[in-house]
Amino acid sequence: MCLRVKFYPPDPAALKEEITRYLVFLQVKRDLYHGRLLCKTSDAALLAAYILQAEIGDYDPGKHPEGYSSKFQFFPKHSEKLERRIAEIHKTELIGQTPETSELNFLQKAQTLETYGVDPHPCKDVSGNPAFLAFTPFGFTVLQGNRRVHFLKWEEVTKLKFEAKTFHIYATQNEDRKIILTYFAPTPEACKHLWKCGVENQAFYKLEKSSQVRTVSSSNLFFKGSRFRYSGKVAKEVMEQSARIKRDPPEIHRAGMVPSRSCPSITHGPRLTSVPRTRRRAVHISIMEGLESLRDSAHSTPVRSVSHGDSFMSSRGHLEDRSEASTSGVISDETYSPSDSVLPTPVAEDGVELPSARHLNGAPCSIDEEKELEARALKEGQGGEFRPGLLNIYGASKNTVEACLEQILVRVLGKTF
Repeated sequence: MCLRVKFYPPDPAALKEEITRYLVFLQVKRDLYHGRLLCKTSDAALLAAYILQAEIGDYDPGKHPEGYSSKFQFFPKHSEKLERRIAEIHKTELIGQTPETSELNFLQKAQTLETYGVDPHPCKDVSGNPAFLAFTPFGFTVLQGNRRVHFLKWEEVTKLKFEAKTFHIYATQNEDRKIILTYFAPTPEACKHLWKCGVENQAFYKLEKSSQVRTVSSSNLFFKGSRFRYSGKVAKEVMEQSARIKRDPPEIHRAGMVPSRSCPSITHGPRLTSVPRTRRRAVHISIMEGLESLRDSAHSTPVRSVSHGDSFMSSRGHLEDRSEASTSGVISDETYSPSDSVLPTPVAEDGVELPSARHLNGAPCSIDEEKELEARALKEGQGGEFRPGLLNIYGASKNTVEACLEQILVRVLGKTF
């Protein structure tokens, strides 16, 4: 089981306890490694230098030989020139910074980037061009190629709607300009998942109180659509409650950095364990083709605008200057292409197959390797030995999960329930 941050703080410095900032630091560092947090080379070098300073301390010629920064992997890929720049910043600009200071500086730099806190969802625009739709603490954004082609603040978004694979975003800017953005998700289930994420993020960051969340009465038999709504405290309530914490600061056990891997448990191969086995090859091809075409795509999504006559936490200056929906801005020297393993892949509840996710040396197996492992496991299972694997039940119905657990108990205990 892997825990992660769901709602990123708009201002990490406002978090009261150091342990909370440290957990957010770990998540954003992981985003950097996954390719979720993508930025220009100069910013990437500074972020990596902060990580080095936080985790190995000041530069020491006796402990850190020439090329020491190359032993650590901060990004999906980087050059020798970038490694030299990371080491240069670490040696000369960050001397004396404590881990706490370096982590806070890292977060304050990361929050200024266009891809901070994004939850990327692969989609296509009305022209068929691949894109990533993302929700951030500041609003809704669309990434294509190495550019951010759209950005809408949460207070500008008026409605989120989905119909089968089609996702619509309605927004109003400058009181008289209405905007409708339309995108297409790979499946209806992925589109509904995208909509749910948008509903939760908008409610969490935009509303002043959780009581403002509009719910649908279960007695309304004529209501058409999903009854899903955000449930829980909103950002402002969370921060107010955090400010009232009165306790001794919890002790923080910082984990040292592992050479050659900033996050040793992360792999960059496609992770398709939540997709039925019969669809895996098609989904794998679809994802890889989409990411490949995204590298060459620089098209902006068409915007339908109509002129009519008739949140939480005020962001700081650099956040107020974020571009409007029709403005295109370069976010990096490279194409935005986050690791496939962190992209959402929900499936339909009906007929969900729950395959075991098996890995070889920490990396996902190929389809042929997986079949060979399954045949071997079946043969061993017939011999009376049960070898449990990792079970992915994301998107499964309650009945499916119960049936699966019952099968496991039968095989382990030899009893029928």
